[in-house]
Amino acid sequence: MQIGELRLKNKVLLAPMAGVADSPFRQIAVEMGCALVYTEMVSAKGIICAPEQSLKIAHFTAAERPIGIQLFGSDPGVMADGAAACARLQPDLIDINLGCPVKKVVSKGEGSALMRDPQKVYKIVRAVTQAVTTLPVTVKMRKGWDEGSINAVEVALAAQEAGAKAVAVHGRTRSQGYSGQADWTIIGAVKEALTIPVIGNGDLWQPQDALQMLEQTGCDAVMLARGVLGNPWLIRRTVYYLEEGVLLPEPDLTEKIALALRHLQMQVEKNGEQIGVREMRKHLAWYLKGVRGAAELRNRIMRAKTQTEIVQILQPLR
Repeated sequence: MQIGELRLKNKVLLAPMAGVADSPFRQIAVEMGCALVYTEMVSAKGIICAPEQSLKIAHFTAAERPIGIQLFGSDPGVMADGAAACARLQPDLIDINLGCPVKKVVSKGEGSALMRDPQKVYKIVRAVTQAVTTLPVTVKMRKGWDEGSINAVEVALAAQEAGAKAVAVHGRTRSQGYSGQADWTIIGAVKEALTIPVIGNGDLWQPQDALQMLEQTGCDAVMLARGVLGNPWLIRRTVYYLEEGVLLPEPDLTEKIALALRHLQMQVEKNGEQIGVREMRKHLAWYLKGVRGAAELRNRIMRAKTQTEIVQILQPLR
């Protein structure tokens, strides 16, 4: 698969999940074989008003390439300026968020609120592509605002006309949030209408789901999201299944705990012990899903304040 001049090694991408896809997690995803990762979404306005804080979210290491920086905002000029600032960090692409359903984002006309205004989408994408001529610009979007305004095809066409090199489509409306079932038929409709690559997103829980989405919709790649929470092995298993047709086994508890402890170490090295431990609590809860006694283990982890405490909780499980 190719996005502009960027050639990807396979068809498995990681979604830009806020509060999840930080630098340590992205590095793990790349090690698992992910073809492309994205930063957590970065405010274009924040880059202008508080650049040090906002660009910290956009920071990445060489071990995370290829990587896209995802921007959100609603003003074409501000988005262009934000993209130009991000381009100086030399990512592999710039992505525009048209999918975030969170109230504090959409209340400002940003994220999935832009699904209601294809003309503004065109202006934003056009402004960003003109600001970062050396990088491909992509878009992540939803099915529509609600069931009464399913317009993913119209928005995707506007993005393509404005210069986007790929679009990722989540098969849910903004009003659905993350509830209900993702509609893969809209992904197929977008793929049929566009000439640029289309990436499918939504309800990819097993490697078999990825193959089914590719076959059913004709999309060019899949974007994993909630299925990788505590389960980054889904990336490796999906890549292998798509390429070899063989379903690798699930990781055993020893492997899960070993990666959880390494992930913890990476967080502490990046953020310091206090913040690193706090950031890891949710990840550790996901790693422990399905483990016997998980509820009590999670309770202990939520009370832990040091790396040593967490190691003492998890080490006996190996």
